[in-house]
Amino acid sequence: MKITVLGSGTSHGVPVIGCDCEVCRSADPRDKRTRSSVLIEHGETVVLVDTGTDFRFQALRAGIRRLDAVLMTHAHADHLHGLDDTRSLTHAKPLPVYGSQDTLSEIRDRFDYVFTKTQIGGGKPNLLLQDHRGDRIGIGGLTITPVPVKHGDLTIFGYRIGNFAYITDCSGIPRESFELLEGVKILIINALRYRSHATHFTVEQAIEASKKIGAREVWLTHLCHDVSHKKLTEELNLRNSDTSRILPSYDGLEIIVDM
Repeated sequence: MKITVLGSGTSHGVPVIGCDCEVCRSADPRDKRTRSSVLIEHGETVVLVDTGTDFRFQALRAGIRRLDAVLMTHAHADHLHGLDDTRSLTHAKPLPVYGSQDTLSEIRDRFDYVFTKTQIGGGKPNLLLQDHRGDRIGIGGLTITPVPVKHGDLTIFGYRIGNFAYITDCSGIPRESFELLEGVKILIINALRYRSHATHFTVEQAIEASKKIGAREVWLTHLCHDVSHKKLTEELNLRNSDTSRILPSYDGLEIIVDM
């Protein structure tokens, strides 16, 4: 199974509009972060996690030509508002979009034209909303387990597929969700910045959670412009060992997962 990090940035993206900080001015391409999203490919099955604001650009850059499903973590704009740009991938058949009841309700409200009869022309995506109810999902040859996590006061979802798990916008992991993550070997998890935040893990909190999960390979995502890729890599390499490593992810990163 191949995981491609389409976007590794927070809601502003990096560089941030109007900002002249060191990271926003950085020439390192790994500091150029679009909104967080990953693409999962296994055999002929192609699954997207979140349709962020930058999805059109990400899809063109990654050469996405088809999708079998979209998994939504939650309905915040930076994870959802590229949904209309799936339209060219839904001509042949409806695209299943999986999420919680609350997320799907938000999609119906914000993209109401998709689900109502409108004039011919203009185009709209052909979407099939699916409430996963927290139950396992079968897509092609993949079995996907929704993992509830806390995003401030909200309950949102990460996803586990075999030895891999993806968790973003998380500020806390319930005990029962740690149980769902037991045995994960490769983990992508959000680490907004060094300073505390009400609705996101800091770098240190993400490290602590990943150690509790026990993953041997951890990639930090949803990084803001407080975080330099080069500096964070250097800091983490001082703490990494032969049995486990934690590193910042970046747009375009490809990870091979042994199923």
